[in-house]
Amino acid sequence: MNIWLLAFIILLIAVFMVMTGHGGGNFFIIALVLAGIDMHVAATSVQFILFTAAFFAMLVFGRKKFVEWKLAVLMGILIGISAFAGGFFSRYVDEKPLKLILSILLFILAMLMIKPVKGEVIQNIKTGWRYLPVKSFDDTAIYYINLLIVVPVVLSFGFIAGMVGISGGSFMVPLLVLACSVPMKNAVATASTLVAVSALFGFAGHVISGHFDYNIAVPLAIGGAIGGIIGGSIAIKSKPKLLKILFAVTTLVAAVIMTYKVFY
Repeated sequence: MNIWLLAFIILLIAVFMVMTGHGGGNFFIIALVLAGIDMHVAATSVQFILFTAAFFAMLVFGRKKFVEWKLAVLMGILIGISAFAGGFFSRYVDEKPLKLILSILLFILAMLMIKPVKGEVIQNIKTGWRYLPVKSFDDTAIYYINLLIVVPVVLSFGFIAGMVGISGGSFMVPLLVLACSVPMKNAVATASTLVAVSALFGFAGHVISGHFDYNIAVPLAIGGAIGGIIGGSIAIKSKPKLLKILFAVTTLVAAVIMTYKVFY
């Protein structure tokens, strides 16, 4: 397949993935493999595509002040370390059991996210050493981060994401919305920032393993960057309910794809 035609396909995928905060590693990897690209090269290229798409989406979201930067920094450090470790150790571990577990978790997350959007939620003040209060970027809300839940979840999923070559957005959006009570648009925007961090470190881990082909990765990353800009712009104008439905549907599709890849 012509590399620029493949880049256009990547652009289209990136638009929908950025709109939901997914990243889209599962969908990108299928496009590359079907185009005849070696699996190891494809996994590394996908991490690079994920980074460029999420980075440019982050610029769009950040300009409109939808990114919760404090949460992004806190979780970005955790996911960066774990994704790098996952990418580096990917060649030593059998990915099939991890993918099967991840597909089940994705299905559960999709079911949780497809629940109807409720009205404004009044947060109770939570105290104790396990809760970390974080002010929203515009100082209009306080998010209470349960460290006993958030830290192990981010580290675990970040490691798996880096290992199997996905972004981690599939679990970051539900974590922000369900566990931290972050509004959907802000969750998508913040997840894009975290996807960029996860993908960059996962990409670095794969590069050290020696699977980077710039002749493939760079043109495809250009498509991803353009898709990130378009997808971010559309997400800002979309209703939260629509974004939740799109997230749930794409998560279910991702779970089915991952399950198929395990058995076939």
